Amino acid sequence: MLLSRAQDLPPSSTLTLASTCTFVPSLCSSKPYPKSVIRSIPMRSSLSLLRSLSFPLSHHRPHHRFLCSIFTLPFYLSPKPLKFRTLCAVSNRTSVEQLACEAPLSETQENWDFSDNNESEAAFDFDKNVGNLDLKHAAVPTLDVKELAELPEQWRRSRLAWLCKELPAHKGGTLVRVLNAQRKWMRQEDATYVAVHCMRIRENEAGFKVYKWMMQQHWYRFDFALATKLADYMGKERKFSKCREIFEDIINQGRVPSESTFHILIVAYLSSPIEGCLEEACSIYNRMIQLGGYQPRLSLHNSLFKALVGKPGASSKNYLKQAEFIFHNLVTSGLEIHKDIYGGLIWLHSYQDTVDRERITSLLKEMQNAGLEEGKEVLLSMLRVCSKEGDVGEAERTWLKLLCIDCGIPPLAFVYKMEVYAKVGEPKKSLTIFREMQEQLGSSSVAAYHEIIEVLCKAQEVELAESLMVEFIKSNLKPLTPSYIDVMNMYFNLSLHDKLELVFSQCLEKCQPNRTVYSIYLDSLVKVGNLDKAEEIFNVMRSNQAIGVNSRSCNTILGGYLSSGEYVKAEKIYDLMCQKRYGIDSPLMEKLDYVLSLSRKQVKKPVSLKLSKEQREILVGLLLGGLQIESDEERKNHMLRFEFNENSSSHFVLKRHIHEQYYEWLHPSCKPSEDAVDIPCRFCTISHSYFGFYADQFWPKGRPMIPKLIHRWLSPCALAYWYMYGGYRTSSGDILLKLKGNPEGVDKVVKALKAKSLECRVKRKGRVFWIGFLGSNSSWFWKLIEPYVLDDMKDFLKAGVATSENISGETEDMNYDDVSETDEMASNCSDDAS
Repeated sequence: MLLSRAQDLPPSSTLTLASTCTFVPSLCSSKPYPKSVIRSIPMRSSLSLLRSLSFPLSHHRPHHRFLCSIFTLPFYLSPKPLKFRTLCAVSNRTSVEQLACEAPLSETQENWDFSDNNESEAAFDFDKNVGNLDLKHAAVPTLDVKELAELPEQWRRSRLAWLCKELPAHKGGTLVRVLNAQRKWMRQEDATYVAVHCMRIRENEAGFKVYKWMMQQHWYRFDFALATKLADYMGKERKFSKCREIFEDIINQGRVPSESTFHILIVAYLSSPIEGCLEEACSIYNRMIQLGGYQPRLSLHNSLFKALVGKPGASSKNYLKQAEFIFHNLVTSGLEIHKDIYGGLIWLHSYQDTVDRERITSLLKEMQNAGLEEGKEVLLSMLRVCSKEGDVGEAERTWLKLLCIDCGIPPLAFVYKMEVYAKVGEPKKSLTIFREMQEQLGSSSVAAYHEIIEVLCKAQEVELAESLMVEFIKSNLKPLTPSYIDVMNMYFNLSLHDKLELVFSQCLEKCQPNRTVYSIYLDSLVKVGNLDKAEEIFNVMRSNQAIGVNSRSCNTILGGYLSSGEYVKAEKIYDLMCQKRYGIDSPLMEKLDYVLSLSRKQVKKPVSLKLSKEQREILVGLLLGGLQIESDEERKNHMLRFEFNENSSSHFVLKRHIHEQYYEWLHPSCKPSEDAVDIPCRFCTISHSYFGFYADQFWPKGRPMIPKLIHRWLSPCALAYWYMYGGYRTSSGDILLKLKGNPEGVDKVVKALKAKSLECRVKRKGRVFWIGFLGSNSSWFWKLIEPYVLDDMKDFLKAGVATSENISGETEDMNYDDVSETDEMASNCSDDAS
């Protein structure tokens, strides 16, 4: 038992400072034991050996006797290998500096394989060869810190030994309370030793807590080596937020992080499926080269490039500049460029709205000079370029190259070839290619149906388009909405309004409500003069949050009212457009000036920006759910940043509704065109002083905070939007709400919920609190907020229904049964103080 307890404690060999020979200072004598003497000691039983090493401590309490004797064991009892002990022979350095500068083969050349991460499936395979990592640590300042064995106070050695054993076993709150109790005697070298010990036994989370506690003390001095080692360990455990925190602290101290820290942090970001991590990885990569002046390994270039092209084409095209930067670094560093790097870069260029044909040609020449063959992905990218430019000749040559490849013709190649002939005005040829695809592949893809129906509709081939639409519906492929939109546009342009109405009804039966479909039908009703039906459709659009109205639909109904002399209704639409800051078409404005002059002395200008009661309640719920506010340096103007999870079905519905609710506040760059199919997952408002109240209450000093008066603002509407934006439904049907802020604020939220007869439990995970409504409590919560939940989101969020769609990785291991609420909140208070 004593030996097992001895192994739990750090060996004295890591704390003793040797000069030129290896020896161990004894607490009983000032003379060292020579190596020959140590080797001659006979092997005895563990118990007798430990007893022989103990000695009386008459001036200390009895429990210190055992700790002191165990903690000063000779190095031959140390469970650690000799390679770590040799660090102590370096004079004038702290144990952390020696740890950071050590270079054993197993650590400096270890290859971290991150190929099994949760990245999106990439279209290319990259070179797996990994070069040796040449760590380039910045110069570490020389610090004169005593080792544990050199400390004259035996009680200090005993306390440090006790801390090294106890702290890793405690959670964050208890760990901080234990450290707070040592404030009177603990100093920099003591806390540094404890942090290093935690890292040695791979209790890196405890080491991070100790490091954060150190930073809050008045005696704290920045230690570059300690920060570097801790950041590297946290990054290797994929805890990128903690690694990034230390990374930024190093930069704030005026130092450049080591190359290993850059590398590990980038890989940690790439290994995370959380949205936004890829952008952060690119940012750190750029700073690694521009700020640190480092040359990343080939594997890091390839991994980051693979992540960029692993995104879907519509979103990955925004990463072209970053991909070109990686390619430039590969060239200038003289590293081998894999053929998939060339292929991925050409692939990204082919998705751009304006294709740089010269750049693609130069990349193809470089591939040819390097002896690399054009693969299927490259040829498919060239077909995509030809489809945008209508280059039939190049498309046919590329098609012949594809035929020579044994892998077969991919379905997208048929689609791009159809687009090429549609560009040059040969829709019948496109239809022939579509039929060839069906013959060769045995079936047609959704993209092929969308393309051929769009081509025939634009060519106004009514019968062919109708027959293919029937064929598409019978195939049971989805989605059908894009093709319905093409057919309805064709009928509208041909003034076939009766057929348009039939297709609209059919679309409502088979597809989800869509704003574009409603807008086309609204245009048709106004054009034929059926204003009663048009007004009904407009009201449906306005009341249904999943559809909503926009500038196009408002101008359409406004034009109908003005043409029919419905001036009172026209004024109401005008007021709505002023409130939403929608633009009014010039021809309508001329008529509107005359109408408004009859009833108003002066034409009403757009109203000043002001949030409605509903917008204010929604904003409170979104802020509780994680909405961010950015302020300028003087904190006069503030901006709301909306971010939605692109992989969440509920967020897909919510983002359109929020975009419509705050349309008048949105930045011009965040207002998509009327023909835009979807709303971006990220958009922001203009910078305005009106948001100052919410910034002061929820984001003082740029950090999330829970206001003191939050109990006044927790209306059912606010709770509903908090749940829709920052909540989850577990697999058992319970409801979890995510909340960031201080523990005192969380306590106020819990009390406010209990005042509404909503019993809940609180759990903390990292910097995030989770408020859980479990069992029947989730049903009571749902009954309170259900009237304010969007109709299209109720199936995703209804309490008590088992599902796994909305479960986040952050909540999978959440357990509310092992910690009482009172203990959890008390622990959180202490943890937050650290």
